[in-house]
Amino acid sequence: MSLATSFAANTKRPFFTEEHALFQKSLRKFLQKEAEPYFEEWEKEGRVPREFWKKVGDNGFLCQWFDEEYGGLGVDFGFSAILAEEFERIGSGMTGFPTHCDVIAPYISSFGTEHQKKKYLPKFLTAEMISAVAMTEPGAGSDLSSMKTTAIKQDDHYILNGSKTFITNGTQADVFIVACKTDPQAVPVHKGVSLLIVEKNSPGFSVARKLDKVGLRSSDTAELFFDNVIVPAENLLGEEGKGFTYLMQKLQQERILTAITAQVAAEDMLQLTIDYIKEREAFGKKISKFQNTQFTIAEIATEIQLGRTFVDQLIMRHIAGEDIVTEVSMAKYWVTEMAKRTSGKCMQLHGGYGYMEEYKIARRYRDIPVYCIFAGANEIMKKIIAKNMGL
Repeated sequence: MSLATSFAANTKRPFFTEEHALFQKSLRKFLQKEAEPYFEEWEKEGRVPREFWKKVGDNGFLCQWFDEEYGGLGVDFGFSAILAEEFERIGSGMTGFPTHCDVIAPYISSFGTEHQKKKYLPKFLTAEMISAVAMTEPGAGSDLSSMKTTAIKQDDHYILNGSKTFITNGTQADVFIVACKTDPQAVPVHKGVSLLIVEKNSPGFSVARKLDKVGLRSSDTAELFFDNVIVPAENLLGEEGKGFTYLMQKLQQERILTAITAQVAAEDMLQLTIDYIKEREAFGKKISKFQNTQFTIAEIATEIQLGRTFVDQLIMRHIAGEDIVTEVSMAKYWVTEMAKRTSGKCMQLHGGYGYMEEYKIARRYRDIPVYCIFAGANEIMKKIIAKNMGL
């Protein structure tokens, strides 16, 4: 086993049980057959086919953490971490799957009514319904409290108006959890934020456009528009005015997932580069024999080992239910920055070929920078860390 792949070896993972290992083996085998041969085509098409989503669901890989009454197995977060890792190994454009399973579904599982859970969760598990969360707006990125989208209650429904952008799964999703202001006059402003469940076929709702991104090209990302959309009052998720609190509660898991996937991307880039430098020759010898190359690889490998140790520790603590907001913010910031540094160093070691689309490192180089931005920009992570340190 190579150094790069040994970072995530089963025997080194503190949370791994036999069940985790079997799930990883089964999912990896499935993805190698059903996703890997087609992934470059999906990148060109700009989306992962709906048929593949259904195939993943039919094989029982989605949302295994759901309670049994909703079709799940009630497993721990370790299975979610494995799901995120294995899809990332195929490519960062597969981010829609962990987003669906472990970013969006938890909102309904934690804050939904029994009716909402029974209506949506079983269909999330089979991919009969794909989900998305709509937080970010064109004029408000990480500053969620300044959102302009409103939902004004009238009798037994809300009238929803506004727009959202950078929405993962945006063109294919059937169900959207929309953050909006049900009380635009609330003081402080975040107390006016609520979450609504909006279905795609609602009159007045539209996918304004599919966004053309630098990377993550097979992950469909969209702008959404709401024009006097009537949303039944029963589609309120949790309590009115508590939406901002709900978002803050769930962002810990979204950010640890971002660190997990960035870590896997870094490990993959290292392995790609080791394979390349052992084969490529310059000035009469393998590139791997040059001292500069060896020092660079040693630096990359050390940072990746540090990242793996940190991430796996946080997975354990998250499974245990600990409040680790500060540490997760550190991991989200540091691991994503590390992965970005790794992409540049690994591309450099590929030479001119690293800039060619036929080499996977070029795609990794395009994909990784946004990890420093989504789930809360890294500048926000540093602000959270400093605040929690009493500064």
